[in-house]
Amino acid sequence: MPTDRKISGKKNIALVAHDNKKKDLIEWAVHNKNVLSQHQLVATGTTGTMLEAELQLPVRKLFSGPLGGDQQVGALIAEGKLDFIVFFWDPMEAQPHDSDVKALLRLAVAWNILMACNRTTADFILTSFLMNEDYIVSIPDYSGYLKRRLPS
Repeated sequence: MPTDRKISGKKNIALVAHDNKKKDLIEWAVHNKNVLSQHQLVATGTTGTMLEAELQLPVRKLFSGPLGGDQQVGALIAEGKLDFIVFFWDPMEAQPHDSDVKALLRLAVAWNILMACNRTTADFILTSFLMNEDYIVSIPDYSGYLKRRLPS
């Protein structure tokens, strides 16, 4: 199992937002359009359609989050095809797909993916000098977990 993964200066960025946070994500993306235009963007459902219209940039659109979009983002993480997730989630309202969201966040941590869940964190990551540089991501070694003895 690889322990490192090189991410290029041109990052693959997933943009995701719960309904009550879509406006915030769109405003953030418009404010950061120049930087985002240098990267590959992917987004879930309605968020992707809204972003593409506002930014006038190509956005790869996945399914809506509750219809599998969160899981599609998770698959991109597991396949090593995603470098950064901006997920403006609503901490004040339960979501019908909370288990999918939790799984997505767990995968991002497990595979050491950059993740911003609010504007401040997104701003700090996006303005880092590393954002446009190649970077080696250390992936935890899960071989011990995979080889563990299971009860029979």
